[in-house]
Amino acid sequence: MRVSTMIRISAAASQDEASADGGLMDRLTNFARLVEARGFPGIWIGDSLGRGRPTLDSLQVLTALAAVTQRVELGISVLQLPLRNPIELAYRVQSLQAMSNNRLVLGVGSGSTRDDFELLGYDYDHRFRTFKNDLEIMNRVWNGEPVNGGTLSTWPGCKGGPPILIGAWRSPRWITYAAKEAQGWTPSGRYSSWDDLEHGMNIYREAGGANAVLANCSVDLAERPESAELAKLASVNFICPPEEARRRIKRVEQMGFTEILIGSQFGAIDEIERMRDLL
Repeated sequence: MRVSTMIRISAAASQDEASADGGLMDRLTNFARLVEARGFPGIWIGDSLGRGRPTLDSLQVLTALAAVTQRVELGISVLQLPLRNPIELAYRVQSLQAMSNNRLVLGVGSGSTRDDFELLGYDYDHRFRTFKNDLEIMNRVWNGEPVNGGTLSTWPGCKGGPPILIGAWRSPRWITYAAKEAQGWTPSGRYSSWDDLEHGMNIYREAGGANAVLANCSVDLAERPESAELAKLASVNFICPPEEARRRIKRVEQMGFTEILIGSQFGAIDEIERMRDLL
């Protein structure tokens, strides 16, 4: 099982560190260089915009990281498709795919938080229908097929788009879709229970799925006071002593996950590296 980093971007931390490291861009790019230098296979980021905290556009962040790295995989887990125009989004994704030399892995989902939809005035209750339709449109765009009477020219080397992972928790429909129609399944450690993961993995394997990536797993081996609330919220986490972390990560591996995305709200890459070493 591979261990990749899931980058946590804190607006408060960025302001506090601005005078020390030159600003947000330096903080992001320096972290990306360090991740690649330490041999991690990937850097991933999440996607949200209306949940009461400052966030950054995930595609723009990964574009910045692509500019300062050469080998590391760049991923999103997960991009909420119903919040975007699928044709314009396909264009932006293709741009990042090209500029990263095909290092992009795109996790996509229907969205799970009503606040994000209400901020944009979009229909939360019909998001699953929109999600399926958006997936179909984007695949047509990436394959050079006509959409709305026009065609988006495919950038050389980008036909078919990047590998697609489907974000889903327990839904048999979407987990089966991930196994049969996409390149992987990516549930969330923050929003899934251990039972959810075992249930979903059974569905995924029975449907023939082979690439399962567990996202949004937080680590704090020092159990800092600031992590207490997160430890209560996130069902599957590594906010615990090292020996308990070892037990939990082995459990994830035994379930059959091929990769786990671990992030630290403190930017503690040493702790993420230690999690990798526990395997």
